[in-house]
Amino acid sequence: MMKAEIISTGTEILLGNIVDTNTAFIAEQLAMLGIDLYFASTVGDNFDRLLGALKTARERSDLVLMTGGLGPTQGDITREVVACLLEEEMVVDESLKVTLEKFFAGRSIAMSANNLKQAMLIPSAQAIPNNRGTAPGWWAEKEGKIIIAMPGPPAEMQAMWQKFIAPALQNRAGGVILSRTLKTFGMPEGSVDEELSPLLKSTNPTLAIYAKPDGIHLRITAKADSEEAARQLIAEHERAVREIVDKYLWGVDDDDLAAMVAKLLIDKGLTLAVVETFTSGALIQILAHAPESDRFFKGGFYAASDEMKTSLGLVWGSGDMTKTTSAIASLVRDKVHASIGIDIEGYMEKSDDVPMAKVIIAIAGLKSGISLARNFPGRLTNMENRIAYQVLFELKKYLSES
Repeated sequence: MMKAEIISTGTEILLGNIVDTNTAFIAEQLAMLGIDLYFASTVGDNFDRLLGALKTARERSDLVLMTGGLGPTQGDITREVVACLLEEEMVVDESLKVTLEKFFAGRSIAMSANNLKQAMLIPSAQAIPNNRGTAPGWWAEKEGKIIIAMPGPPAEMQAMWQKFIAPALQNRAGGVILSRTLKTFGMPEGSVDEELSPLLKSTNPTLAIYAKPDGIHLRITAKADSEEAARQLIAEHERAVREIVDKYLWGVDDDDLAAMVAKLLIDKGLTLAVVETFTSGALIQILAHAPESDRFFKGGFYAASDEMKTSLGLVWGSGDMTKTTSAIASLVRDKVHASIGIDIEGYMEKSDDVPMAKVIIAIAGLKSGISLARNFPGRLTNMENRIAYQVLFELKKYLSES
C-alpha cells in the first residue's frame, strides 16, 4: 500500500494571510484513490527548512505531494529544493521554453528572464502540463520514491490533479476505485456518526462523513477489480445508508441544492421573492447565481432595519416573531407579484457562553405556507450560508409536497 505525505509551501500560509485549501483537497482525493495519507505539513519559503522537511518526507513516505513555490520569483524555491535533494542539476527544457513563450505571446505580454526557471527540469523529473497558468508541475521519480510538485493557486492545482496526476496515480494503485456521495440536511453530524456507526466500520466499501454548508455529505468509496464489481459494492452499502438517512436526503454526487430548487420552481411555473433581515443577503446571493435565475427569482431585499422595511412597504404590525416573519413573507410575495415569498428573521444570544443564532424562517405560497424556528450555534458570519441552505432545503420540501 502506497504511503503519501503532503507538504504545502508558502510563508503567507504560516502568517495566516491565506488559507491552505490545497491540503484538504489532496487529502480527500487520496482517500478516493485508496492511498494512505500519514503526514501533512506547511513550510515557509526557506530553502534549508523546506529541504529538511522534504528529506524527512521522502525517507518515510513513498509519495510526497508538494504545492506552491513553482512561480518565477526568487522566493519560489520548490524546484531548487527537489533538485538539491535528488542531487541533480536543473536545465532549461527547450519544449517547455517554447510553451512559455507562446503563452506570453498569446496574451501580448513580454516574458521576463525570471520566467525561464519555470521551464527547467532535472533528469528524474517529467513536466506536468498546467493548462491554467505558466508553472508546469514536476513528477520526479527516483529510487522507488515519487515527488510531485504542483502550483499553489487552487484552480491550477486542481485542474492539473484531475487531468494528469489522479489518473496516473490510479494506474499505480491498480484496480478500480469509485465513489458515491449522498447529500443530507437537518441531521446533526454527531447523530449521523452514531446512527451510521456499524456501516462506518466497513473497510470496503468505506463510508466517510463531511460537514458542508449544504448539509452532511456521506461518501461511499469502493475498490474492486472491475467497475461493475465496485458499483455493486457501493449499491449494497448505499441501500443500508439510505434506510437510516432517507428523510434527510436531498441529493447525490454533483447535485446542487440551489439548482434543484430552481428546476422545481421553473417546472412548476412559479416565481420567488425574498426578504432577509438577519443573514446579510446570503440566500439572495445563492439564488441570484442559480441556473436560469431570471426565470424564477424576482429579487430580494436585505432589510437590516425597521426603517428599511417600512420604506419598502413591508409593514407588518405587531405580534410575535413567527407571525411577523410569516406576514413579511406574504407581503414581499404580494409586493412584487411573486408566487412565493420568503422571510428570514433572527437574533443572537449566548447559551453557555456560546453564540447562538435564533432564526425564524417563513415560506408563504399563494395557498399555503410554513414557518419554523431553528438554532444555529457559532458566530453568525460562519452560519449565514448554513441558514440559507436550511431555507433552500425547506423550500425544496415545500415545492415537492405541494
